[in-house]
Amino acid sequence: MEAAVNEKLTRVGPGTPMGELMRRYWQPIAAVAELDAHPTKPVRLLGEDLVLYKDLSGRYGLVERHCPHRRADLSYGMVEQCGLRCSYHGWQFDHDGRCIEQPFEETTNPESHYKDRIRINAYPVEAKRGLLWAYMGPQPAPLVPNWEPFTWGNGFVQIVFSEVPCNWLQCQENSIDPVHFEWLHDNWAQRMRNRDGPYAPKHLKLDFEEIDYGIVYKRVREGGDEKNPLWTIGRVCLWPNALFTGNHFEWRVPINDTTTLSVGWFFNRVPKEREPFVQESIPSWTSPVIDSATGRNITSHIMNQDFVGWVGQGGIADRTKEHLGTSDRGVVMMRRRFLADLDRIAKGEEPKALIRDAKLNQCIQLPIIDRDVFVNGLTRAEMAKREEQRRNATAAYQEGFLFLSGQPDAVRKAFDDAMR
Repeated sequence: MEAAVNEKLTRVGPGTPMGELMRRYWQPIAAVAELDAHPTKPVRLLGEDLVLYKDLSGRYGLVERHCPHRRADLSYGMVEQCGLRCSYHGWQFDHDGRCIEQPFEETTNPESHYKDRIRINAYPVEAKRGLLWAYMGPQPAPLVPNWEPFTWGNGFVQIVFSEVPCNWLQCQENSIDPVHFEWLHDNWAQRMRNRDGPYAPKHLKLDFEEIDYGIVYKRVREGGDEKNPLWTIGRVCLWPNALFTGNHFEWRVPINDTTTLSVGWFFNRVPKEREPFVQESIPSWTSPVIDSATGRNITSHIMNQDFVGWVGQGGIADRTKEHLGTSDRGVVMMRRRFLADLDRIAKGEEPKALIRDAKLNQCIQLPIIDRDVFVNGLTRAEMAKREEQRRNATAAYQEGFLFLSGQPDAVRKAFDDAMR
């Protein structure tokens, strides 16, 4: 890949081609539960410093982080019935970024209407399925996608964040790379446990198919055939910056050019014996990337192993030094689609996979392995049998299919209680 093309695909700041593309999609930036606990949160998104808040009326806002008066940090501001007030001198801003009060100015010079000339950058925020979503692009905004798993009931949902020190694109390219599972998760996981034995089943055949909302990869491994669900259904590289595997999503949200917020949304169907099950609130937590004892990346969990693969490529991977193989056809498809979308934007057209049809958005279906299981559920005995089969299938499952390290005890207890 030419250096100029790599630059075009990786840079996400304001005014960059990829930054303008990403701003046309809703991005998950926090969990509803976070602002229930504390009403303001500093965030950095697509190279912009912002503050997310929930005011006393329950409305969410996302505004630039520094007050235009004397540049104080609005993440230390006070939420009001409407909007956010700077704690330094009391200037107040609404969710549209308008200055609606300047206490001293209005006291000493009430006729000046100085506040009407002051405005800060502000972006829409919506809550959906435990996540807070931000839109930073041109109006009219598309709809926040209501993916089918968001409509499922009788399940335990948790949201997990990690801050990964590398560019978002090398994270997202993992979403269309099936062969890495054989090596990074199966074979490497087995070697890390100091276990002898044969390598995991090889990948024998791959296929990649573009769909309305991304690219599906299909695979056949040793011992399988084209009747295998992983071939007939596949997994989705969800456009533009997510992975969907059947019961969980992973978004790779660009914080800036060299840092990515990994956002995981996980659904576990409770046993049929627990139905009807209603989850009162969706917990969120942050998973560590670095082992504080060694200073090295955590490698014990599947997603943490992915992080090692991404971060090892550098802050921004130098794609001029790549030597792609036939297993990388999906990566090539994805890059070409991004470049085509950038051309569409330059012509004033819309990129791929924006949702504007409200009826369609009532429930957007995706290819889902084991849809019946997630919709209809299993008994405890059936779940135990499937878990045992999974543990025996690959090294990655042999000590439990734990996606991320650092799960708080309270979340684990709530999960265990739901799954009993």
